Amino acid sequence: MPRSVAIVTDSTAYLPRSTVVRREVRVVPLTVVLGDEALEDGTEYAVRRLAQALGQKQAVTTSRPSPAEFAEVYRRAAAEGAKSIVSLHLSSEISGTYDAAVLAAREATVPVRVVDSGMIAMALGFCVLAAAEVADAGGSVDEAVAAAVKRAEATRALFYVDTLEHLRRGGRIGTAQALLGSALAVKPLLELADGRIEPLEKVRTASRAIARLEELAVEHAGAGPVDVAVHHLAAEERAVQLADRLRGRLSGLIDLHVSEVGAVLGAHTGPGLLGAVVAPR
Repeated sequence: MPRSVAIVTDSTAYLPRSTVVRREVRVVPLTVVLGDEALEDGTEYAVRRLAQALGQKQAVTTSRPSPAEFAEVYRRAAAEGAKSIVSLHLSSEISGTYDAAVLAAREATVPVRVVDSGMIAMALGFCVLAAAEVADAGGSVDEAVAAAVKRAEATRALFYVDTLEHLRRGGRIGTAQALLGSALAVKPLLELADGRIEPLEKVRTASRAIARLEELAVEHAGAGPVDVAVHHLAAEERAVQLADRLRGRLSGLIDLHVSEVGAVLGAHTGPGLLGAVVAPR
C-alpha cells in the first residue's frame, strides 16, 4: 500500500541509490552542461566527464530542473496514491530548483509542501530521510516537514576545497574572497551558513585544513547520537581516511556515509573537495 505522503527531492541530496529505493524517495535530477553536452546529475558517467572537462578547462555550467519536470513527478505520485507531497530541495541561495518546484506545486492535483532546506549534499539527504521516516510511520505532511526542518537546523556542513576558483567562476563565492585566497596560497575551509557557501577559516596547508575539518566535525557531533556523511570529489583516499578517524572518535555515531559528490556540486567546487556533514539526531 503506497504511503499517503510522498517524499520528493532533487539529485543534489546524493542519497545512495539503495536508500532512495528502500525509502521510496522520488528524485528530480539537475543537469550539468559540459560545453554542448548536457548530462543528468547523479550518474558516475557525469562525474567522469566533469573531471575530464575541468582538466581540459572546458566551460561547465549547471541548470535546475524545469517546473514541468517537477509537475510530472508530482502527477505520478498522485496517480500512485499519494494524498499529499513533501518536496525538499537544496538551498535557494545556490540554485533555482526550489523556485521551479514552487511553480509546479501550484498546479498539482494534491497539496505539495515545498521546503527550502538551506542545505546541499547529504545535509539535504539527512533532511529527506527524516521526512521519510515520519511518512513511513503514517505521519502527516506537517509532521514530515517539521522533522526535516528540525534536522536541517541541527546539521552542519563543512567543506575543504583545494581552490576557490571554481566557486568564483560559478558565482557561488565573491571574487575578492577567491582572489585573496589565491594570493595568500591558503587552503580554504567553507561551510553552509544561511543557505550560502561561506568562508569559514583559511589554513596554510591541505593537511592542516583537513585536520581542522575533522576537529570541527567532532566538536559539532558532541557525544549524542549523530549521523555523518563524508563527501569527496576525486579524493577517495582522503575521504576514507577521514571517515575512519571520525568512526573512531564519535561515540554516538549511528550512520556514516562515504560518497563522491555528483557533477552539479563538483562543477562548483572542483576536484579535491572533501566535506563532512554532521547531523545530530
